[in-house]
Amino acid sequence: MAGDDEVLGLRDVAFAYPRGPRVLDGVSLSLRPGQRVALLGANGSGKTTLLRILVGLTTPSAGTVRLEGAPLRASRADRTRLRTRVQMVLQEPDDQIVGATVRADVSFGPVNLGLARAEVMARVDEAMDALDIGDLADRTPNHLSFGQRKRVAIAGAVAMRPQVLLLDEATAGLDPKAVHDLLDTLTALSRAGTAVVLATHDVDVAWTWSQDTLILSEHTVRRGPTHELLCDDALLADARLATPWGAAVSRRLNRTVLRPSDI
Repeated sequence: MAGDDEVLGLRDVAFAYPRGPRVLDGVSLSLRPGQRVALLGANGSGKTTLLRILVGLTTPSAGTVRLEGAPLRASRADRTRLRTRVQMVLQEPDDQIVGATVRADVSFGPVNLGLARAEVMARVDEAMDALDIGDLADRTPNHLSFGQRKRVAIAGAVAMRPQVLLLDEATAGLDPKAVHDLLDTLTALSRAGTAVVLATHDVDVAWTWSQDTLILSEHTVRRGPTHELLCDDALLADARLATPWGAAVSRRLNRTVLRPSDI
């Protein structure tokens, strides 16, 4: 059940493309401040569709989206409330970056909110500091590395000061250090009160970073503590996911500790 502190939620949401099979069926989700949630599933399981529903880019075929405890309506006022509270970062940063410089791009959202210049600049500086891209402020985005462009795209979302941040495959294409640094940044954002949902196919990223996990497959939708769900071999097999290395190591160590010959 949702509590009074729910920021964003879904109730029995389903989605099907015209003349196509259902991509999502009976999905419920409740997001509260500071939560770190991994969204796992094989390609085609509906991860991106679910994020698009949460951010208002796609309308569910059935069920309701709830914002701050109340059903979201199709009114302009509710769409504006959703846009200011929920931000999504796309998998490909070039699909999201629009500014001629990094600073211009990060300021795009706050400027379009009609904020005063001083407030815009404060948000931009705060977001660039959080993503460690302050030294890139005057650079042209298309001259940056892929990892740097991802950070610029995330900074643009963070500058909106959202209550919920949704990321689609944010670690894809990054080297190990860049992944580590990005996950540290997302953890810091969650500790500051932002609910963060990371859609990924990487079970090791989920195991390392998330508190809770939502697993999508054609047969089940399950949410629970990450280290509990990702030790469920049957669930992982149904969702066509591998066992995380952390779960495999923990299981191996437990078997070793409990082996009679070692007692």
